[in-house]
Amino acid sequence: MALPFAMTRYRRLILLAVVLVTVLLLVELTGLREQFSLPALRALLEANLVVGVLLFVLAFAIGNLIQLPGWPFLAAAILALGTATGGLVTYVAACVSCLVTFQVVQGVGGSALRDIDRPLARKILARLDRHPVRSVVLLRLLFQTMPALNYTLALSGVKRRDYLLGSLLGLPLPLLVYCFFFDRIARVLQLV
Repeated sequence: MALPFAMTRYRRLILLAVVLVTVLLLVELTGLREQFSLPALRALLEANLVVGVLLFVLAFAIGNLIQLPGWPFLAAAILALGTATGGLVTYVAACVSCLVTFQVVQGVGGSALRDIDRPLARKILARLDRHPVRSVVLLRLLFQTMPALNYTLALSGVKRRDYLLGSLLGLPLPLLVYCFFFDRIARVLQLV
């Protein structure tokens, strides 16, 4: 028996929602959510640099996947490692995090936004197709690692290479601005 058209059309999105809710529940039920706080992330980086950085990258990726903003990660890295090193570690973690989110969301959800049959959606996707790297760079400049942006781009059908290149080029400037901002706040509050 064939499923109704609407069900087959949206089954990947439903599966994606189930996967993401499962990850979120695991994070909540295991108590891992507390590890995403500013003090916990800072302690993680200060405890052991190599292991701390690896766990920091993993935490950033999971956090991005479950819709946590990136600023607590950047603030923790700056407080623990200083502006330059903390900014560099955050840049690497942000790029890895964005790529992990892209892979998971696109792997499960495919290019579901391509199924939207609306003129505005078609126009936006056509622009993205014409200038994918430039579009991702501009979106990164405006929205940095915003999880909703990662989900949208993954479901848009943009190629992984274009997404990664746009992210690599678009993230440094806003992260640099945030680095100086958090460094200044930390100095004013005498946190470093």
